[in-house]
Amino acid sequence: MSISSQEICILPNKNNLALLQTNGMPGNLYNICSNLPAAPTRLERLLRDRELRKYSKCLNDCEAELPSSTQDCFSPDLETSTCWFNDEELLEPVSASRSLNDDGERLDFRASKQRLLVVANRLPVSAVRHGEDSWQLEMSVGGLVTALLGVKEFDTRWIGWAGVNVPDEIGQKALAKALDEKRCIPVFLDEEVVHQYYNGYCNNILWPLFHYIGLPQEDRLATTRSFQSQFDAYKKANQLFADVVNEHYEEGDVVWCHDYHLMFLPKCLKERNSKMKVGWFLHTPFPSSEIHRMLPSRLELLRSVLAADLVGFHTYDYARHFVSACTRILGLEGTPEGVEDQGKLTRIAAFPVGIDSERFIKALELPEVQDHMKVLKQRFAGRKVMLGVDRLDMIKGIPQKILAFEKFLEENPNWRNKVVLLQIAVPTRTDVPEYQKLTSQVHEIVGRINGRFGSLTAVPIHHLDRSLDFHELCALYAVTDVALVTSLRDGMNLVSYEYVACQESKKGVLILSEFAGAAQSLGAGAILVNPWNVTEVASSIGYALNMPADEREKRHHHNFKHVISHTAQEWAATFVSELNVTIVEAQLRTRQIPPPLPIEVAVDRYSCSNNRLLILGFNATLTEPVDTLGRKDSQINEWEPKLRPDLQEPLRKLCDDPKTTVLILSGSARNVLDDNFSDYNLWLAAENGMFLRVTTGDWMTTMPENLSMEWVDSVKNVFEYFTDRTPRSQFEVRETSLIWNYKYSDVEFGRLQARDLLQHLWTGPISNASLDVVQGRRSVEGAAIDRILGEIVHNKGMKEPIDYVLCIGHFLTKDEDIYTFFEPELPSEVPASVRPQVPTQVRTSTAGSRAAFLLKQNSMSAVEQNKSYSIDGDTLHLMVTDRISFQEGSSVLDLQANDYFSCSVARKRSNSRYRLQSSDEVVTLLRELADHR
Repeated sequence: MSISSQEICILPNKNNLALLQTNGMPGNLYNICSNLPAAPTRLERLLRDRELRKYSKCLNDCEAELPSSTQDCFSPDLETSTCWFNDEELLEPVSASRSLNDDGERLDFRASKQRLLVVANRLPVSAVRHGEDSWQLEMSVGGLVTALLGVKEFDTRWIGWAGVNVPDEIGQKALAKALDEKRCIPVFLDEEVVHQYYNGYCNNILWPLFHYIGLPQEDRLATTRSFQSQFDAYKKANQLFADVVNEHYEEGDVVWCHDYHLMFLPKCLKERNSKMKVGWFLHTPFPSSEIHRMLPSRLELLRSVLAADLVGFHTYDYARHFVSACTRILGLEGTPEGVEDQGKLTRIAAFPVGIDSERFIKALELPEVQDHMKVLKQRFAGRKVMLGVDRLDMIKGIPQKILAFEKFLEENPNWRNKVVLLQIAVPTRTDVPEYQKLTSQVHEIVGRINGRFGSLTAVPIHHLDRSLDFHELCALYAVTDVALVTSLRDGMNLVSYEYVACQESKKGVLILSEFAGAAQSLGAGAILVNPWNVTEVASSIGYALNMPADEREKRHHHNFKHVISHTAQEWAATFVSELNVTIVEAQLRTRQIPPPLPIEVAVDRYSCSNNRLLILGFNATLTEPVDTLGRKDSQINEWEPKLRPDLQEPLRKLCDDPKTTVLILSGSARNVLDDNFSDYNLWLAAENGMFLRVTTGDWMTTMPENLSMEWVDSVKNVFEYFTDRTPRSQFEVRETSLIWNYKYSDVEFGRLQARDLLQHLWTGPISNASLDVVQGRRSVEGAAIDRILGEIVHNKGMKEPIDYVLCIGHFLTKDEDIYTFFEPELPSEVPASVRPQVPTQVRTSTAGSRAAFLLKQNSMSAVEQNKSYSIDGDTLHLMVTDRISFQEGSSVLDLQANDYFSCSVARKRSNSRYRLQSSDEVVTLLRELADHR
């Protein structure tokens, strides 16, 4: 059949006896269990899991009070949040948990807990060496750690780099022992790998690109030369992480990989253990496909991430960009659930992270915080306070914020002595020239504004190049009237969450950049701005300062409700819950995937039979597979398919065997089959079964001679028009069909054009014609097969019934009628060990099944008989339709259940009994058959 799944064909409808599936995904009839109750839906599973989490939390709260303390340090996290905790709280285990009974219900809340392996670039600790075998550990800050503190239903371990080079074995053992007490597991990286992997590829390539800064531009040639070595180090580092995970992995563990540092890790883990539960979460933005396609290693990274079972992002926009990149760059199918590749579905979803809001709310009652608040109120009495808390980073928009404040002061002189901007700018990457330049620029702007609008006793901007401790920061949040977040591009920026959590009393206003991920969550209550538009931000500052009290209260109430309900702990628990549900659903889908073909059994049954029929597809079955993205000439090659050279000898042996009949079925034109198979003694069915011949004879038609083809010219005009307006598309005119191929066009644009084309066809040229419109190449159907069999039997003068059928092809969904056509009766004497597990309702005789379907076909309306539309694939076929009579081909079949082998090639979802991974396995099978004649 056809390797292409992106065509539209209009072709003759032979009113076939196809057994079409009308609901759900195509499934293997031999993997269906008819007496099972309906599985719970995703929503039902997640709601049940959520209620159980709440119950488990109640048990935890009743058993023990977790310690509450603070750490005197503050440093805004790279992409998420700030948090404070002591070392006793880090991933502290608790006793409450749950297990599953035989029915899958979670009952025992005292059972052993599922293990969660959190894999991140850095451990939540910093290590300082004292002597040869002594280490001092200091807790780091990070929103991820805070999030996992609240997930008490899992036995959590943290795997990552400790941030130091430990070349000696003694030091490594001592550090590993010290970290084990903190439930942490180290990954040891040498200095060169760290330099190339972390400083090079992660911070110099991925981070700028993901934040829309682009790739380095200074020295293009040098960048190109060093890029490959940095990427090699990146892959090596990810493999080192994978080695540590595999060393500590236990069956049933959940592995949660984090951030752009470990995009290669899911693939490394799945290659070692395909059953491992792997999730991956990105804490930065994911850029649009047009940005991501600039990355030289774009294909490898996307496919590596897709190896995970669940991929998470902070916002729907980032998830949408990722799906779009997979669709446009990899050519894969994007679905509402995620990305599908040959039946393997990677779920893609948005999981907005939160903060530990309760910690901030309770902190406001602490005496230390109250003292700081009192001092700040006295210091800024009579003036409105505006606050900015950021890392001094390229993406935080600090210069734009300060310039907007200057614009506001220029346009509102009455506010010049009544408002002050407090800007906390935490230094980062101080050794990088670009960051040094940014620091100087900010200082220059602040000095100019203070000199212009300040006085001997007061200045409009207070700028601090340092961090504040937790108590000072909470106090500052609480006394602020307006918070100003002007990120140019930010994964989430949870400073806005922290500000809202501390504003229950004052109910201040939040001005938030629309380019921060938090805008998706807090946008309704905040004032959204474009930070690049200085005039707009200045205007928003004036609106916020003059906002009526009732509006401030409404906006704050909306945001506060979101912040306290969408906590960091709930974020982590939800992701892991979704991952577990995704694994369950993947297992359910796996049951619908045909098992691999047992080649030895197929060959053994072949050697025992006396009259064999081999039905072989052509494209992607007997040809080399085409890489549509990696080969420049793939588009031309696909339209000129060639038989694989390594198949010529075994195919010739099979064709010369008097006990074997070989039939090639293809959507290709007759001349294509003639060019490839004229020297073989076999049968050819061209143009989706419309034409048939034995290679020693002439072509004959399997369709009535008197069908009208008057529709061709009008449809051809439509195809020409859409080919002109759809770059890289093309159409082909055959004797009985027209094909429009848009496989190499832009994926989304091609599908939109295909829908538009179909509307034109249905309302115009084919509205009254007996035509079939099929998206995805549709080939031989039931009635045509019956007639072809009759021709073969008549031509060969068969006296003995066909007792072995092998049907192999890369068929699309509607092509798979051929698999069900040959399903034999399943007598009770077939041994259970070889009998397919077919539901009772389909265990009918072949003749009975066909008769029942023919009766249904006769009862169809005229419209249903003449028109059929499938959404499988991206090729449009338009063919003539009419009824044809059945021959006696099926009457020569005498198949037992274990003598029929239907195999899909390179398709995991199929109605076939079995599957072959690629045309390489087809070569192996046909060689085995040829040697057992």
